Amino acid sequence: MYSSPQPTAAVPAATPDDFRAALSQLASGVTLVTAHDPEGGADGEDAGMTATSFLSVSLEPPLVLVSVRQDSRMDELLSRVDTWAVSLLGEEHRTIASRFAMKGRLSDRLLFADTPHHRGEFANAPLIEGALATVECRTEQRVAAGDHALLIGRVLAARVPGPDSRPLLYLRGGYRKLG
Repeated sequence: MYSSPQPTAAVPAATPDDFRAALSQLASGVTLVTAHDPEGGADGEDAGMTATSFLSVSLEPPLVLVSVRQDSRMDELLSRVDTWAVSLLGEEHRTIASRFAMKGRLSDRLLFADTPHHRGEFANAPLIEGALATVECRTEQRVAAGDHALLIGRVLAARVPGPDSRPLLYLRGGYRKLG
């Protein structure tokens, strides 16, 4: 029988530095989350962000989850548009991952101009050429979680264009290669 813990006077909490150090020991795949903003000028505007907090949620129906920092450009965009895409990056995409992860970076328009990509059929968002896999999603649920928003997306399309590539990983504060 399960019994809930007794309430305590003060709930302990890890410091942000302790939490970051502990979780940096967990290797994560590196993805590029993209969306198309139809309100961004005559042809719209694309936005992208590097994300390591991306995971599978359900097979039936196919659902994924991505974590987006609240008050970021991507958070603002994904609060207005309900479709987005994710490219799972390979080792050869390290520079792309770094460029889209920079704070105070150049405009996304300039970054996409230098990044080989094509437009997804369902989300109309950029998909990175040579990615290990790509998924196009529609937001099913949005959950506030601390300083982030968790977006649960229904997978509209999933493709594996680069199955023989090796994944780009993020571990201990840097990009790593498998093996």
